[in-house]
Amino acid sequence: MIGVSDRAKAVVGVRDPLSEEERITSIFADSIRPTLIPEIQIVSWRDRELIIVRIPHLVGPYYIRLEGPEEGVYIRLGSTNRRAGPELIAAIQRIAINTFFDEQPCMEANSEAIDFRAASEFFLQVGRTLAPSARRSLGLLVDHAGQVFPSRGAVLLFGKNRRLIFPDTVIRCARFRGVTTTQFIDQTEIDEHLPRSVESAIAFIERHTLHGAEIGHIRRKDIHEYPPPAIREALLNAVVHADYSIGGMNIKVAIFDDRIEITNPGMLPFGITIEAAISGVSKLRNRVIGRVFRELKLIEQWGSGIGRMIAVCNEAGLQQPRFEEIGNSFKVNLFNRHVGAPVKVDLAWQRHLEKFLHEHNEISTLNAARIWKVSDRAARTRLQKLVAKGFLAEIGTGPKDPRKVYVLKRNVFSGD
Repeated sequence: MIGVSDRAKAVVGVRDPLSEEERITSIFADSIRPTLIPEIQIVSWRDRELIIVRIPHLVGPYYIRLEGPEEGVYIRLGSTNRRAGPELIAAIQRIAINTFFDEQPCMEANSEAIDFRAASEFFLQVGRTLAPSARRSLGLLVDHAGQVFPSRGAVLLFGKNRRLIFPDTVIRCARFRGVTTTQFIDQTEIDEHLPRSVESAIAFIERHTLHGAEIGHIRRKDIHEYPPPAIREALLNAVVHADYSIGGMNIKVAIFDDRIEITNPGMLPFGITIEAAISGVSKLRNRVIGRVFRELKLIEQWGSGIGRMIAVCNEAGLQQPRFEEIGNSFKVNLFNRHVGAPVKVDLAWQRHLEKFLHEHNEISTLNAARIWKVSDRAARTRLQKLVAKGFLAEIGTGPKDPRKVYVLKRNVFSGD
């Protein structure tokens, strides 16, 4: 959207939208390869004109013509642009031909390198058998150049000596004193078949977090420092969605006095934002690992993991988990009871705001003052606090715009 200031988000408009539209079209045509055709619209808003550019979601990779296909591919990371390295470009190319890293044949190994006995035991635990035909249908064995090879996913899941091929495929766990990484209390390195590694990581976390109990009239209720379902979902997401093509990076579990950080190599899959992931949108990075974990009943419903983490933390009265893309990795932060729970607001005026926004989609300071029966200044203060907390967004030409309105950015209403 062109015509909105970057920092203040004030709507400043475009002076000569036709010339600007022509300039943007020329930039796309002259600077980007392969050819990328955007949809460009001129939109009037109040007494200003904006240009909206919509880019079709195509895989590419696209690159800046003058920099070439190896140096000119960029990705968006948060609010910054970052040059894509060879691993990211290779990942984009795999997506373009609808193949996955873990589906490709691992030609450094043969079928003897896979511990199918251990794999069969995992399947028997959930009442299933791993028949020879299933080894192919699950993608554990693949045909290549007239030969049968284990897939990379098979080696990652059940390889007898997988670290000879994937030396960084371990989960590093550490318990730190305090809230920084300055001093270790305990650490371990989990190098097991992937389905078992999740359980071992959970066991490490349970050893280093607090457990209590609440005695009721009839039965005892266990109280955990962190909700076990949230920990399990975070670890499963890390293992299933890690980018195992990136060398030199591990899945990491860091336990502090106030939080647990679970980090996996690789950002979210291309085309998925953190907001989309929270809303339940899912895109597998590892198709073989995902299939096997689904068959083993370790994961149930695609795209539900992040939502489940948020729900169980909310139910426990804990601060909502924080999700971050940092460098070339994805981090989940789970907070314990030492960290303040989400701020609760006065439900009386909250319900009035909720009702008004549901009916009108936006609210002005004047309308807020009327429905709350407070002064304009008091209403503006309340609205600004909700903006600062990320619940509302301002729409206006600037801080002093008398026609400024507020819209819902994310759900602030918690109910009773």
